[in-house]
Amino acid sequence: MLFFGGDFLKYIFTPCEPDYAYIKKSVDSLQAEYPFLKTEIIGRSVCGRKLFAVRFGRSANPVLIAACFHAQERLTALVTLRFIERLCLSAKNRQTVCGIDVGGALSRREIIFIPCVNPDGVEIALHGAKSAGKFKESVERAMSGSCDLWNANARGVDLNHNFNAGWDVSKSLEISAGITAPAPRRFGGYAPGSEPEVTALVRLCLRRMPRTAVALHSQGEEIYFKYGEHTPERAEHLAKIFAASSGYTLVKNAGLASHAGFKDWTTQALGIPSFTFELGKGENPLPPSDLESVYKSIEETLVLACVM
Repeated sequence: MLFFGGDFLKYIFTPCEPDYAYIKKSVDSLQAEYPFLKTEIIGRSVCGRKLFAVRFGRSANPVLIAACFHAQERLTALVTLRFIERLCLSAKNRQTVCGIDVGGALSRREIIFIPCVNPDGVEIALHGAKSAGKFKESVERAMSGSCDLWNANARGVDLNHNFNAGWDVSKSLEISAGITAPAPRRFGGYAPGSEPEVTALVRLCLRRMPRTAVALHSQGEEIYFKYGEHTPERAEHLAKIFAASSGYTLVKNAGLASHAGFKDWTTQALGIPSFTFELGKGENPLPPSDLESVYKSIEETLVLACVM
């Protein structure tokens, strides 16, 4: 609930496990309540579920914020939806967010949100292998007993290991770790960009050419911003501001997490400042009850990412 000038305003949605139906209903409700929001379908998942994009503001070079690459990190979808609604409420009521006139700032800028990059994975984690449709049997073969810890998409590919940035290096590291086939997590596929969810994000980026990209993950309260020699100078400057705002720690990727991610690809292919925010602390999946505390810790940083 928000407080504006003596009036209490309730959020449209209440936090719960964000399955596909919840994401779709939330996006539809937000657009109905706030006609200045624009929504589009940027592609479909392996199982044919829609990949929603929500656009706020207008600009030739938007900021892109994408969440829920991993099924176990689905709290990031809730954080994204909460942030969208916070911006909308503030714009509608001509209020600031963290002291910033978001409505005014975004009259000249645009943010594109992808609340859930991996809807199939979330469905599998929450509702079981049957949610994978024709991939049900392959999911059952890949999982170790229970779907509760499923992180990948419906083909058992870790979407944040499937981008074409150091993919060969990442693949060698996977093989060294004994990951050679579809799995609940960390299998990067048989070729870079093989998954439709990854292809949809890449096409969106190439079409809209964002000036900054942010990937929301959990957990650890950390910020990643480097990808070797490709890292633009401005990225470190922004990263330090984001760290000071959030209290998160700046960290360098290592091991299996050091290549083939969305941040790595946007840094290398587009040459733009790109960040991974690891939200919250604890053990994934972080429960929906963590939303308020996690959101509070990162709201100002998300606002800064949108306007800087």
